[in-house]
Amino acid sequence: MRGSRTHGYGQIGQHRKAGGRGGKGEAGYHKHFWTYTVTKEPNHFGKHGFSSPTRHPINTVNVGELNEQIESLLANNQATKTKEGIAIDLTQLGYDKLLGKGKVTRPLIVRVESSSKSAAEKIEKAGGQVQKPSE
Repeated sequence: MRGSRTHGYGQIGQHRKAGGRGGKGEAGYHKHFWTYTVTKEPNHFGKHGFSSPTRHPINTVNVGELNEQIESLLANNQATKTKEGIAIDLTQLGYDKLLGKGKVTRPLIVRVESSSKSAAEKIEKAGGQVQKPSE
């Protein structure tokens, strides 16, 4: 077809540039390439979420779990008995926050970065106290 003007593609200008393939890149995904989009890239359109790079997960523990684990914490020297109650440093155990689910049966002196109101109330009601590491 070297000698012919159009190389077998009919009128002038056919089979040139991106028009011959239906557009450049992802053009036509919502129109003439819709069947391709549905079969090969079904998640191409729509929202897909975002996770903030500055957000860090918070390690939490409930007062009920803490109350159940007191014996094992004492056995492993992760908690100590004092006159006021049992002292536990949750920051050393890797916890950031104390939550209020469960019951407290003995006085606990808990050192933790933050705690919920209900957790602090339950511990104080049992005769203990919640302290921040800076105190």
